[in-house]
Amino acid sequence: MSTDTQPGNPSAQPGPESESDVIAATRKNNTRGKVLTASMVGTTIEFFDFYAYATASSLVFPALFFPNQTSTTQLLSSFAIFGVAFVARPLGSIIFGHFGDRIGRKKTLIASLLIMGIGTFLIGLLPTASTPGWIVLAPLLLVLLRFCQGVGLGGEWSGAALLATENAPKGKRAIWGTFPQLGAPVGFIIANLLFVGLNKWTSPEAFLAWGWRIPFLLSALLVAVGLYVRMSLMETPAFQLVAQKQQISKAPLAAVFKTSWKPLILGTFIMFATYVIFYFMTAFTLTYGTSPATTGQAKAAAEAAGTSFDPAGFVAGLGYTKSEFLTYLIVGVVFFGIFTVVSGPLAEKLGRRKMLMGVTVLIAAYGLVVNVLFNSGTPGVIIALIVGFILMGLTFGPMAAYLPELFPANVRYTGSAISYNMSSVIGAGPAPFVMVALWQAEGGTIFYCGLYIIGAAILTLIALFLAKDTSDLDMEAQLS
Repeated sequence: MSTDTQPGNPSAQPGPESESDVIAATRKNNTRGKVLTASMVGTTIEFFDFYAYATASSLVFPALFFPNQTSTTQLLSSFAIFGVAFVARPLGSIIFGHFGDRIGRKKTLIASLLIMGIGTFLIGLLPTASTPGWIVLAPLLLVLLRFCQGVGLGGEWSGAALLATENAPKGKRAIWGTFPQLGAPVGFIIANLLFVGLNKWTSPEAFLAWGWRIPFLLSALLVAVGLYVRMSLMETPAFQLVAQKQQISKAPLAAVFKTSWKPLILGTFIMFATYVIFYFMTAFTLTYGTSPATTGQAKAAAEAAGTSFDPAGFVAGLGYTKSEFLTYLIVGVVFFGIFTVVSGPLAEKLGRRKMLMGVTVLIAAYGLVVNVLFNSGTPGVIIALIVGFILMGLTFGPMAAYLPELFPANVRYTGSAISYNMSSVIGAGPAPFVMVALWQAEGGTIFYCGLYIIGAAILTLIALFLAKDTSDLDMEAQLS
């Protein structure tokens, strides 16, 4: 027995049954439909909350929380707060990873969902900086609530991935693992359909005054659904066997750094290109696509917003209306969802590592042509979005199987959560901010952003080259 283990929590131990009895009893209760629904509903809620903020950070938060800044610094400030959640996510991965490996996946997933949901709901109630007495307090509280969102999401993804893959039958882990990944496109579509509808059915003044709050407040209903589904599940077979064998780690964080430091580093960089293209396709393209294309458009937009216009600081975007570009994004995200599902059978057939290496090469190629596509009129923009989201689905889909498979069962929650969320710090957190800066430095085109995507793909290819394939791993038997 490992020196880092202790007798399992009695409430988590299945008793004297054989391993096969434990697995059979759990799978009888945790049916395919129940597991896949619970894993997808939870991540749908998490990503709905997250996208609601990402969309608002581009569309309304610059003016609402930073009214005394220029349009450029408003946007940069808004995206800087967007990045706060990525700083918080590793802390969430440590906290929830610890409890996920100590007391079980189910209870930990319920807690992560509540923290994320409460933070999002309170953003919907937050006074803006224009409220008397709130010019400093409003942005500070936004940072705090954004931090809470990040802590919750830091524990959510890994638990949802384990819920799906540790309950999956042999040869189906990558397929079952695509269901928590589907939460990303589904959450995106729901959140942005709400924003499109609100933009269409409310006046610009009403949307800025109260309409933006509705997606955040509606998250309470989604959280209630997620809690109901998750409460009906039993603990996963892998964790029950860890408890039965008295292999629960006393200090999962220390254990994962001691026994699994190499997969921890490799997993972080395996996710790197996925995160960069993810937030290029979602947060950055929305800003780039809806920014004025001419000085005339920029001046009119500034006048409508009641701010001054400085021609010297103007950087051209694509000039689409918010509703128009959000509609294009939603079309692209449909392909994201389709190819997330497609990626599961491909990862089972080809192996996780081989498939991801091929997709990462295609991501690098996409970086070479992204500027040309986005600057080729509306057909080019739509093609760029569809192709980018197809690549996003193919690279994101297998991750729910591949990252957890890199780690032993008794530190799997902690290891997969830390690698996933450390990748968010270096890959996703800076991406919108850096890409806005590169776009502005280049004077209105995004060739440099394409080079940034290529650099991320190269780092991921190196990590995949050094990693191993895990398709044939026995997740119940693997212990540190």
